[in-house]
Amino acid sequence: MELTKYTHSCVRLEKAGRVLVVDPGNLSEPGELAEALDGAHHVLVTHVHPDHLDREPLLAHLRAHPGTAVHAPASVAAGLREELGEGFAVHDAEPETVLELDGFTVRTFGGQHALIHPQIRTVDNIGYLIDGTVYHPGDSLVVPHGLSVPVLLAPLHAPWNKMSEVIDFVVAVRPRQVHQIHDGLLSPAGFRIIEKQVSAFAAKYGVRYRHLGVGERVVL
Repeated sequence: MELTKYTHSCVRLEKAGRVLVVDPGNLSEPGELAEALDGAHHVLVTHVHPDHLDREPLLAHLRAHPGTAVHAPASVAAGLREELGEGFAVHDAEPETVLELDGFTVRTFGGQHALIHPQIRTVDNIGYLIDGTVYHPGDSLVVPHGLSVPVLLAPLHAPWNKMSEVIDFVVAVRPRQVHQIHDGLLSPAGFRIIEKQVSAFAAKYGVRYRHLGVGERVVL
């Protein structure tokens, strides 16, 4: 399976001619999202926030490619169905389930976005483990239970986390490999500070951290 990292939390996974995209958000340029979604058979959305779901480009893509299936938390899926109308494959995703998606097996975890502030309501958030190999938690630090995760996509920087929590998340999941997501607000200096610490602490537990540039591909 091959993973391509796009801006912020968007990733594209390809395997045996099948394409799955997670979180096409609005921190990507339109051309970048078009590239990420090109030929997509499935799109997974972790939650409603626009940095993970850029609605108009996704809706335009679905109208042009009605065979593309979308899985999202129920409230998100309902909104997409309302805008699209009938004839589109938009499905509710619930935590603690298994999705068989034409060659991809996806397990779901979590259910709730991480707390930003007590006076800001949380929203539904689903983390996705694809083919038992790569875990995309969306905006959460939910640790998949009862299994090992070879590749973790770690939310590096957000209004709802701090560096110590990211380090503890990596240590708790204990993957073999970590790549960064949720990095769209970081400056080059910010990357250096956070990645130095995450990489160093990960290494203490036998975990390798590897930064991926926008558009970079890696074989998992």
